Amino acid sequence: MYQYTDFDRQFVHQRAAQYRDQLERNLSGQLSDDDFRPLRLQNGWYVQRYAPMLRVAVPYGELASRQLRVLARIAREFDQPSAQVYETATTTQAALGTPHLPTGYGHFTTRHNVQFNWIPLDKSADVMELLASVDMHGIQTSGNCIRNITSDALAGVAVDEDIDPRPYCEIMRQWSTLHPEFAFLPRKFKIAVSGAREDRAATAWHDIGLHLLRDADGQIGFKVQVGGGMGRTPVIASTIRSFLPWNEILNFLEAVVRVYNRWGRRDNMYKARIKILVKAEGQRFIDEVEAEYQDILTHDGAPHTIPQTELDRVSASFRPPALAQQGQAAIKNEATEWSDKDANEYQRWLRQNVAPHKDPALRAVTLSFKRLGQAPGDASADQLDTAADLADRFSAGEVRVTHQQNLLLPWVRADQLPALWQAARQAGLAKANIGLLTDMIACPGGDLCALANARSIPVAAAISERFQDLDELFDLGQIDLHISGCINSCGHHHSGHIGILGVDKDGREWYQVSLGGSDGSTLSGAAVPGKVIGPSFAASEVTDVVEALLDTYRLQRLPGERFITTVRRLGLEPFRAAANQVRSETGNSGKELHIHLTTADALTD
Repeated sequence: MYQYTDFDRQFVHQRAAQYRDQLERNLSGQLSDDDFRPLRLQNGWYVQRYAPMLRVAVPYGELASRQLRVLARIAREFDQPSAQVYETATTTQAALGTPHLPTGYGHFTTRHNVQFNWIPLDKSADVMELLASVDMHGIQTSGNCIRNITSDALAGVAVDEDIDPRPYCEIMRQWSTLHPEFAFLPRKFKIAVSGAREDRAATAWHDIGLHLLRDADGQIGFKVQVGGGMGRTPVIASTIRSFLPWNEILNFLEAVVRVYNRWGRRDNMYKARIKILVKAEGQRFIDEVEAEYQDILTHDGAPHTIPQTELDRVSASFRPPALAQQGQAAIKNEATEWSDKDANEYQRWLRQNVAPHKDPALRAVTLSFKRLGQAPGDASADQLDTAADLADRFSAGEVRVTHQQNLLLPWVRADQLPALWQAARQAGLAKANIGLLTDMIACPGGDLCALANARSIPVAAAISERFQDLDELFDLGQIDLHISGCINSCGHHHSGHIGILGVDKDGREWYQVSLGGSDGSTLSGAAVPGKVIGPSFAASEVTDVVEALLDTYRLQRLPGERFITTVRRLGLEPFRAAANQVRSETGNSGKELHIHLTTADALTD
């Protein structure tokens, strides 16, 4: 993984010291809350429903075990609210039906970030210093700037990858961090990069989605897509360059963001994302980007053209660890002295959680953070420590945060898979459900987020509880189920085969269900938003609705046909009818939910 330089380390330590000074002046009354607010937001500190929330950046998802252990320490020692704050929160949420609000956890997001929900603000500078001690920070994880650069969790190890995107991601990270021209864009800005045939980064759903590829002469370049995004107006990005030479990517990105900075709407935050500008201007947007790009090349002197020596320097930091030099012979020593039940479970884990690797002696293994009793993507302090131990023992001390809110071990020797499975199973991280229904994406929702219109976590918990039988999950096959607590779409409901969206109607929480969405993967087909199947449902109906949709699939599917294919073949009507049958049988009304606080910061991931 990337080795940070002395410059990087000095930078984050200086930032942490700067933040401590700002915090101390705020606490002493020298700096007003209004003046302090943009300063803390620039470092990832929001104020949410009940307490401050910290978002920590994990560039392109890579984490070292030493970083995981510091995240565990932050969860254990700092993600702890005062008794008064916690009593207020639990009393309020209990009235809605939430029996427990966990503390001492980190939460992996869909954008390779880690969030903490309860850290008292007066301890925030201590946390910043802890993060800086392991080259981490929260810079540009909030605000209207270029956010964390995301990528494929299998970057550098995927068998279908032609070009490793990580060096390019790192160069973009360095270019975009504290870029003076782009610190106050019309709205937040997200970039995703992939170098494989399979799109595992949902690139078409980003403000800029980049695909590394080769032209007919074998030269490396990017396909550039612009203007994708979810939210209240889901839009699939438009391709504005089929091939751009790799060394010109920063000049071109600068042109795109300059045009957005110039013409993006600032009078209406709901119409401020670049997707609205691209959609409104069409070819005129593309023409202006091209004109700006040519101006950067000819008049500005192409200041950000990347020299080969710089790409080589950064690429050298992504050399495979020494264990990658193990030979084919390492594969042969798998344990066989297990019970039939264990052997069956192990085979299922191999099938769902273990991916092939560029090095035939290695595998990439996903640790499932989707299990009963914990919200999707949540990890306790002990689990973070355990993941760090597993990384040290089995993966050269490295993990990746996945787009689906799990952790991936990218450097596992094939002969160590049985030992890893047993260790992960003991830690509760070996559920063989990757890609299946219960491997769902869900945002924190109305239990923690000030913008949410409904709770996500109880809905996710109810679905997980209903569908615990692995035989049933394997029979259902690969299904993307995504849950968002509001239209800001942090749970990516638009791209789910089954999407669930929390909505507010007259102060009550309801859930809108959509079908047929795609993130752009081969399984799901071209990226497309799902379609709503009718009026929204009460929380108590949602699990029955999901079951009705799945029963319809089981009755109507052709041999070997996957859920998303059946939905597209049949259309929405049979699924809509099945879901409406649930509505007429229960006749429930939505639960009252008054969760908006005027003092909270706007938050979307």
